Amino acid sequence: MALSPEVCIRGAGIVGRTLALLLARERVRVALVVPPAPAGKEDIRAYALNAASRTMLESLRAWPDTAHATPVHEMQVHGDDGGRVQFSAARQKVEALAWIVDVPALEQQLADAVRFQPLIDVATEPVAAPLTVVCEGKASASRAALGVSYEVTRYPQHAIAARLEAAHTHDGIARQWFNDRGEVFALLPLGGVHGKTLALVWSVDQLRVPELVAQGADEFSAAVSEASHGELGSLRLTSERAVWPLSRAIADRWSGTMPGQPTQSWVLAGDAAHTVHPLAGQGLNLGLADAAALAEVIRTRDYWRSVGDARLLRRYERARRADVLQMSLATDGLQQLFSHNLGPLPALRNWGMRGFDRTRFVKHWITAQAMGLKS
Repeated sequence: MALSPEVCIRGAGIVGRTLALLLARERVRVALVVPPAPAGKEDIRAYALNAASRTMLESLRAWPDTAHATPVHEMQVHGDDGGRVQFSAARQKVEALAWIVDVPALEQQLADAVRFQPLIDVATEPVAAPLTVVCEGKASASRAALGVSYEVTRYPQHAIAARLEAAHTHDGIARQWFNDRGEVFALLPLGGVHGKTLALVWSVDQLRVPELVAQGADEFSAAVSEASHGELGSLRLTSERAVWPLSRAIADRWSGTMPGQPTQSWVLAGDAAHTVHPLAGQGLNLGLADAAALAEVIRTRDYWRSVGDARLLRRYERARRADVLQMSLATDGLQQLFSHNLGPLPALRNWGMRGFDRTRFVKHWITAQAMGLKS
C-alpha cells in the first residue's frame, strides 16, 4: 500500500475481513492485522446467517456456494412438555428463514476477496492509523489494553458442537428442543436441502459436560439420537467435539482515543463489543451488522471529517448498542424461562408456545426481525 492506512483492523475473522472489504469498496485504505494461524485443528463451526448478512456478503462476492450454505425452509422449536412453535419460509413469503453456513468455506471466500483487493494491506502487527477497529473476539487483548470493561454474565452451561450424519434427510429444517433440564439442543441442516449432514449445538449443564465429552462416538451418537426424539432416525458422530462456556457480555465503552495519541481513535465491533447466548443463532449476524453500520457511518461522513471522528463513532455505537441490547435481553429471557421448573412455570411456558404458534402477525414480525428485515 503506497499511502498510509486510514483504518487498522485488529482481527481477521469473519467480521474483521467483512469490514475491511466494505471499507475498501468505499476507497478507504485498510491495514488488516492477521495473527499467525493456530495449529491445524478441524473447524466444525457453522453459523446461521440471515438475509441481511447474505445480501451484504453477496455484494462483496464472498458468499459460499450452495454446497456450503444450506437454506433453512422451516424452523421447528419444541418445548419440554408439548409446546411447539413452527416458522416457515413459505408462510413468510421468503426464499429461506436463514442459511446454515460452513465457517471454513466462508472464511476462505473472504480471504480470497481480501487477497484481490488492492486497498487492503495484510499486516502481522498493528499499524498506526486515524482509526483502529478491534475485532479480535470476546477474549480481545487489545480491548483489555485499552482499559475497557467487558461485563460478562456467565451461564451455568457449556456448548457442545459437532457434526453428525442422519439416517434421513433433513429437508432444510432446523430443529431445536428445550428440555426439562434447561438445556437447548439444536440440529442445523448442512450439505444442501436434501442432505443428511447436521451441525449440532447443544447447550448443556456445565456439570454434565465431562460425561458427554468422555463418551465414545457410539455412546455419544446414541445420546444425541435420544435428545432429538428420533426425528431424523439414528445419528452418527462424524467429527471431533468442540466445547466452550456460554455467557453474555457487553463492553462498557465501544469507542475512544488511543492512549497517548489524541489524533487516533479506536472502536469495537463483533464479539469484542458483545456476545449473546447462541440459542437464537444471532451472534454472527450482530457482528456483521456492526461491520455494516460502521462502514455506513464512514461512507456517509462529511468530506472534512476523519474516519476516526468521535461524533461518527458515537453515532455507530448508539445505533448498534440498542440492537445488541434488545437481542441480548431476548435470548437471556428465553434461557432463563427454560432453566427453571418451579410450580406452574413449565405448563405456562408450553401453553405460551402453543398460543404464540397460532398467532400470525406477531410471528411474522419476529421472523422478519431475526432475518434482518425492516418489515
